[in-house]
Amino acid sequence: MTYLIAYVTILVVFGIMDAIWLSQMAAKLYRPMLGDMMVENVRIIPALVFYLFFPVGLVVFAVIPALRDGSAWSALAAGALLGALCYATYDLTNYATLKSWTLQVTVVDIIYGALVSGVCAAVAVVAVQAIEGR
Repeated sequence: MTYLIAYVTILVVFGIMDAIWLSQMAAKLYRPMLGDMMVENVRIIPALVFYLFFPVGLVVFAVIPALRDGSAWSALAAGALLGALCYATYDLTNYATLKSWTLQVTVVDIIYGALVSGVCAAVAVVAVQAIEGR
């Protein structure tokens, strides 16, 4: 039950935070840089695959160790590190290989990935602790 609580918490929090981020930043940050390379309608299947699997990584690499420590702060740190690494893989690869990809987007996106991942992991630990009475 612990892992399910953490996973669902991350799904919800990440979904909300990412919906807000993308609704605010797509037109301001990504569209000016990518222009007509962006699809008009999101491809649902690849998006679902990411949104369903990324929380598994946060649970395994940030939440479970933090629950052993009893610390939402360690979940925040480990989640932020994992998020930064994952987003950096995408962003730095794009920056290295795509003409239109900018350093500004690379840096902003990596910071966002670290922030959203850390917050999600920490909230998941707090949710598990509250629901299971730890």
